[in-house]
Amino acid sequence: MINTVINFAHRGASGTSPENTMAAFRRALELGATGIETDVQRTRDGRLVLIHDEYLMRTTGDERLVEEATAEEIRELDAGSWFDEAFKGERLPFLEELLDLVASTDIILNLELKNSILPYSGMEEQVIAAVRKAGLEEQVLISSFNHYSLAECKRIAPEIQTGVLYVEGLYQPWEYARMFGATALHPYKEAVTPEWVAAAAEAGVAYNPFTVNEAEEMKSLIAAGVNGIITDYPELLHELLTASVF
Repeated sequence: MINTVINFAHRGASGTSPENTMAAFRRALELGATGIETDVQRTRDGRLVLIHDEYLMRTTGDERLVEEATAEEIRELDAGSWFDEAFKGERLPFLEELLDLVASTDIILNLELKNSILPYSGMEEQVIAAVRKAGLEEQVLISSFNHYSLAECKRIAPEIQTGVLYVEGLYQPWEYARMFGATALHPYKEAVTPEWVAAAAEAGVAYNPFTVNEAEEMKSLIAAGVNGIITDYPELLHELLTASVF
């Protein structure tokens, strides 16, 4: 039996590849992911680049903020060696590269706008323009911890789905999401119960919890009826979803 839960590879197959690199994205497809989650930031000269941290240090060794470096400077950085020498020379990709990769697939692409700490004014319009140019409006879901940004995305592009990222403490979050047209909830994995998933489903809002890396947690969330699971190990989730019994 093949389950319909979306298998979102968190920053690509980041458990076995350097996160947010083309190697990680390609590996996710090989391992059975049906979705890819990634983080979008912007260079000093306005290119949309895929990296989680606001600082470049952790994955490239560069001390600058992402927004302080040009696209050309960022392209020279090694984003693979920190993970394993086998990935030496992996670069930080630009959004268009990932859009090109998924364009010939049915992968659901979850683009997290990293505009909570740094505002990146106008990022919403820029990301949506890139998605529309690639013709991927129906395959993209935009998420963010900045819920004002999600409301702006929905205003600009009502046809593109949005997901509310949060950690805990939202009362009836499906009602909150509906206030500004969000179609999904992206909570931390502990902020999920079967009752809440059912209530959200009745309201037409999906649950896609993060970051779920243990088999038992995956089984529990599948049983709870979530729409998708965001994981560093898409191969593990794929194995569970294709098994006859969870």
